[in-house]
Parts: sequence; structure tokens; C-alpha cells
Amino acid sequence: MKEIIQRNDDVLIMLDQLLKEERTFEWDQFYSDRGRNVPFFVDWPDENLVRYFKEGWFQPGKKVLELGCGPGRNAFFFAENGCQVDAVDSSKEALRWADERAKERGLKVNFLYENIFDLQVDKGSYDIVYDSGCLHHIAPHRRIGYLDIVNKALKPGGYYAVVCFVPGGNLGGADISDWDVYRLRSLQGGLGFTEERLQMIFNDYRPIEMEEMSGDVGENPVFSQRGLLTALFQK
Repeated sequence: MKEIIQRNDDVLIMLDQLLKEERTFEWDQFYSDRGRNVPFFVDWPDENLVRYFKEGWFQPGKKVLELGCGPGRNAFFFAENGCQVDAVDSSKEALRWADERAKERGLKVNFLYENIFDLQVDKGSYDIVYDSGCLHHIAPHRRIGYLDIVNKALKPGGYYAVVCFVPGGNLGGADISDWDVYRLRSLQGGLGFTEERLQMIFNDYRPIEMEEMSGDVGENPVFSQRGLLTALFQK
């Protein structure tokens, strides 16, 4: 590879490489051991997602794009509520598991093996964009591209929802600045986000609610872990 910067994309690629050189973690390897003790390996939807349907923010039959779907637990809940779901992930192992789960449950989900930054979406083609655990693994220099994808995908009045680490949470959440990522050449396992930080990033959207997960699974099993912040915005 010629190490020359001629375009903005060359800067992004250079920064990707600088961070990648310090990272040995691989998502395919992570998902290949399905028996490991990982909280979000359960086949339950996020508690906030269930609440959005109960409170009427999300309606059955809508078109949904999920970014970083993993083994599919939230995609399945959307599908069970009559939604048309495109669920994207860059891990073949995660999608293999998701496909097996979908067949076991008789659900139809369009799983896409894709880097989200290579994803082709039609403008205004989705009612909902959902992200549970992807944003905090996005390097700051790629965040503008992430926002472009969300903004292009959503219809006017559509909803964006995210579940992410809080700073210093028990599941992760590096309490560092965007600049520190490059000083350290690492995301430190995933960035932590405060309500203020999310509002700054999504300042063109209307915030509807932000709150930490309760950690209470309750009678009807849902995924709920302390140390995760949930947020719902409207375009």
C-alpha cells in the first residue's frame, strides 16, 4: 500500500490502520464460542426496545435497519412485531448464529454481511434505525460517516435508537476524549457516552428519552444490564 494522502478517504484509511495495528480482537472469533458467559448472547430483546413498542413510539409493520445486529435478538423482536427488517453485521459467525436462530423461530429477517460503511441504502427508506452496541465501537473519525448512513436511511420523522456504554460502566465504556483515542491508538474496548455527549453528536435530531438500563429482567425476559445507556431520537 502506498502511504500517500491525496483525498479525505486516505486519511480515514490511515487512521483505521493506526488503530487496527494495536488491536488483536476479532469478532468472528468472539462469536464462535457461543457458550461463553456474555450478557448479550441471550436471545432476548433490549428492554428499551420492548418499551418503545409498548409506549407507541415504534409501530408494527415499519421498515427497520439494524446496525451491528450480532446474533439477531433485536431483529427477531422487530420481525415478531410485523416489521420488515434489514439487519447488518460484519461478523460471519454472528450472522450464521442469527440465521440458525431465525429458522428455529420461523422468522424472516434479511441479514446482511457487510461493513456498515460500505452499506448502500436508498434515501429515506427506513422508519427506524436501531443500534444496540455498535456506536461505542465506532472510531471518532468514522462517526461522521456513521451519521451520514443514519441520516440517509431515515425518513423524515423516523426514529433512531441506540444502546451504548456509559463511561466507566461494568461492561465497558472508556472515559476518554475523542482525541485520546489517537493519543492511545486504541478505543480501549469501546467508548463511553453520556447523555450530553449523545445530544452533541445527534444535535440535528429531537431527543425523546435517554436513560440507563435498569438491570431488572422482570417476568418477561428482556436484555437489561446496568452500565448501558439507551437513547431515542427523532429525525
